[in-house]
Amino acid sequence: MGKKIFVSYKYADDKVEGLPDLPFGTITTARHYVDLIQEKLDEETDHIYKGENDDESLESLADSTISSKLGDKIFDSTITIVLISKGMNENTKDSDQWIPWEISYSLKEQSRDGRSSKTNAILGVVLPDNSGSYSYYYRHNPLCNSTTHFTNQLFDILKENMFNLKNPETRSCNGSTIHEGESSFIKTIQWDKFIENIDFYVNKALEICENKSNYNIRKNV
Repeated sequence: MGKKIFVSYKYADDKVEGLPDLPFGTITTARHYVDLIQEKLDEETDHIYKGENDDESLESLADSTISSKLGDKIFDSTITIVLISKGMNENTKDSDQWIPWEISYSLKEQSRDGRSSKTNAILGVVLPDNSGSYSYYYRHNPLCNSTTHFTNQLFDILKENMFNLKNPETRSCNGSTIHEGESSFIKTIQWDKFIENIDFYVNKALEICENKSNYNIRKNV
């Protein structure tokens, strides 16, 4: 059965790899990646996109109105996909940015008009940077057969919901602790793998969420 999907992202972040088939002179932003997700959901899956459309600008609205509209969309979703991009985190407090608020709202159990929602599953999709690389976030270590995640650049609510399994399976290699299995409530996957198999990774995030009691989950910004 298809799921309702909300996408959280930094609209104007242009520190992403350029996409083909855009009009000449168009600068690729994170929003163009959302468009591709929406197309894939419409054409190839039973899932339903619950985020705002590209022509549905909220910029001119008051913050309270924006939060209400976004809250409606998140409330009516099952999974939140957050696009991790190189320029997603502005040089300001987390509480003054929309992505942390959207993640917090997704994680909390909410009530609206007599209806209740459960904690959303959350999946982090890492976008390639301007050079087509994921190395700003992922770094593979062949010696230890492991991958380092550079989470310090993320919003706290994302960072603290990664590697937060209460009883993790770990091993040591060259003085580093390596986590095994699904050690993060917010699983991450790089864009090229995600877009080729959306169903698989959506279901992975849902499976993790079904076992959310196994994780120390931070729900506030």
